[in-house]
Order: sequence, then C-alpha cells, then structure tokens
Amino acid sequence: MRAIPRRIITAERNGKSYIKQDAIVTNVSEHYPNLIISDIWQTSQMPAQFIEESPVENSAIPQVIRNGTYFRYVQIPPDKQLGIEAPIGQTHPLMHQTASLDYIVILSGEIYLITDTEETLLQAGDIVIQRGTNHAWSNRSDQMCLQLAILIDAK
Repeated sequence: MRAIPRRIITAERNGKSYIKQDAIVTNVSEHYPNLIISDIWQTSQMPAQFIEESPVENSAIPQVIRNGTYFRYVQIPPDKQLGIEAPIGQTHPLMHQTASLDYIVILSGEIYLITDTEETLLQAGDIVIQRGTNHAWSNRSDQMCLQLAILIDAK
C-alpha cells in the first residue's frame, strides 16, 4: 500500500498560518483484499467549521455524515485480486448508491464506472460528478487504480 501523507494548515498561532500536522495518514482500512480506503478528513456540519474533527471509521460503502463531507482516498485493485467476477451485462457485485454528491478524480491507473444502463472507461486525470445514483467500479486492468473523492451530504 502506498503511504498517504496529509498536511493540516491552520491559523491558530498569533493569527499566522502554519502547518499544524505533517504526517502519514493512519486511518486506513482494507475491507477486501488490496482495496485500501482512507477517509482522511471529514466535517460534520455545513458550512464547515475550522475545528478539530475526529476521524471517521472507514467503510467499504461510505455512510456520509448528515450535513457533512468526507475526503476519501481509494486504492482499487484489479477485480481478479478482489476475487470478483463481474460479467459484462450483469449487475456488478459492488453496485451501490450513496446519499451524497461526489466529486471523484482518477489519479492513476484506469477503471470502469458502471451505472444501471451503461459503463465508461476512466483514466488518470478523468473527473466524475456522481449524483446519488447506483454505480460500481470495475478495475479490469492489471494495475491499481487510485482515486480521490469528496463526498458531500445531499438530498
């Protein structure tokens, strides 16, 4: 697994900004073999407050905090490493829906975004705006796919 560095910048020292924390994220979990998830920051109210937030427990399918946000790092291995068979044309076994507006950026690798009716191949640099609908991710390559996602509570 790739180490995930995180820096927290704040302005609490005599009104001047400074780096409060510069460390490797420890809130990391593996729900399926090599599927690495880290919810590296969360807020619990809107608008967000500049207060300390306690780490949220990672879950394979995110449970977005009411009126909150998640900043999520995901390392998705090839389907075959997950032990998943996902025949084209059948419902993917990891199809899910969240009550959130998600901004997702593919950092490296490639992955298929699957909806109820179609799919598309995403590659590094691609962006997805996921609006609370059924979807799944299928990595049919031989390489890991890294993505960052910001999940915002939505109705």
